[in-house]
Amino acid sequence: MVVLSIPAVEQFSIVKNCKPISSFFPSNIPIIDISKPDSKNLLVKACEEFGFFKIINHGVPMEFINNLELEAIKFFSSPLNQKEKAGPADPFGYGNRKIGTNGDIGWVEYILLSTNSEFNYQKFASILGLDPENIRVAVNDYVSAMKKMACEILEMLAEGLKIYPKNVFSKLLMDEQSDSVFRINHYPPCPEVQEFNGRNLIGFGAHTDPQIISLLRSNNTSGLQISLEDGHWISVPPDQNSFFINVGDSLQVMTNGRFKSVKHRVLANSLKSRLSMIYFGGPPLSEKIAPLASLIKGDQDSLYKEFTWFEYKKSAYNSRLADNRLVLFEKVL
Repeated sequence: MVVLSIPAVEQFSIVKNCKPISSFFPSNIPIIDISKPDSKNLLVKACEEFGFFKIINHGVPMEFINNLELEAIKFFSSPLNQKEKAGPADPFGYGNRKIGTNGDIGWVEYILLSTNSEFNYQKFASILGLDPENIRVAVNDYVSAMKKMACEILEMLAEGLKIYPKNVFSKLLMDEQSDSVFRINHYPPCPEVQEFNGRNLIGFGAHTDPQIISLLRSNNTSGLQISLEDGHWISVPPDQNSFFINVGDSLQVMTNGRFKSVKHRVLANSLKSRLSMIYFGGPPLSEKIAPLASLIKGDQDSLYKEFTWFEYKKSAYNSRLADNRLVLFEKVL
């Protein structure tokens, strides 16, 4: 059994059960077959209404997914004092409980990796049963597939918005200086969940992603929830063979609020562990982020001030997880 050194459950955020959703709630999660010609219009609609969708027929080799999951399970199954050899997360490496530097904690442990600068995989060398080279190859194969898919989705979105050239979003991820990151989260079972009678223990608190786009894949353990526009939370049925896509804050700005950066969270599970792998596609640090002129029609105003990704990233990481980070960059109209 995996033992995670986490303080008493009382220190964690507890939320009341979500408002019941009728039996049609799975239809609230757009499911899009990106192999079909009309998918670009469906992608735009999903980004406008939810900021979140599930994609099928994605073409990512299952071998890449399975290899990385196997290496992740080996790592997270190791004793805590072994895993800590791959930390602390500064910001890259192994961490547990602490989410950021501003007091947020969760029922989670994780590995955070840069997708550009070379992470020192030799940190894993002294952990019994792990081969650093196997981990490096598994991560690189998976991240390369995620980057390719993210760029394809962003180009389909540009086409759906009738923006040219179609690489207006994807070129930011393809840039050699792209500030993209990759995270593997592990949520151990939390038996104490059953003690809270109709309330849920937060594994990872409510937040939006600051980057352009996020690609998430998890095992078949539930826990992920998204917030609808009316503030109600709905559970996302897990699907280990598909990917879930989040619109990030930066893409919301670039589309002048047309696309919605989705607020999401993860609830702890009392019986099963949850493993999720997330690619966060970000622009170069020096990139200026602002609404695209082609998406501001007629007498419509720009809703956001121009800022660099470095400025927004610094602001985001100096805030609490649940803060509305974009409010500081909104124009007063």
